[in-house]
Amino acid sequence: MGERGTGAVRRALEQAGSGFEAREFALSTRTAAEAAKALGCDTAQIVKSLVFRKAASAEPVLVLASGSNRVDEKKVCDILGEEIGKADAGFVRRSTGFAIGSVPPVGHRDPLPTIVDADLMKHTELWASAGSANAVFRCTPALLRSLGTVAEVREDRHRSSP
Repeated sequence: MGERGTGAVRRALEQAGSGFEAREFALSTRTAAEAAKALGCDTAQIVKSLVFRKAASAEPVLVLASGSNRVDEKKVCDILGEEIGKADAGFVRRSTGFAIGSVPPVGHRDPLPTIVDADLMKHTELWASAGSANAVFRCTPALLRSLGTVAEVREDRHRSSP
């Protein structure tokens, strides 16, 4: 089962009435740091697409997080009203059609419940995976807002350990 690639992302954005400006690079853009370096932008402007597995239903949930943030899984659980767990590479590929590191915010096999990091709303220009390990596309907070629930999911960096 291969990756769906940038074609699926392009089609999803066209169906949503949004433009598609992809940039491909010779080097990897799989991580937020790699993508930010390739684009010459701040890591906070990179949209990380993280897939989790709902514990009770074993269904996927997508969290779109700012590249500079760690996701507080407890906050995600509180939003969903259900525990979540890590999703392995096979689960991510089966759920989205994409490999870890190239999961875009759109163009999945089936629509996924989506939570959008509120910190992404602070930027006018954002970049997300275009469906491959070396391609990204320009997007806006408005597009991300249309995909799901905007919520505070950033891990508090100053939280003390128990």
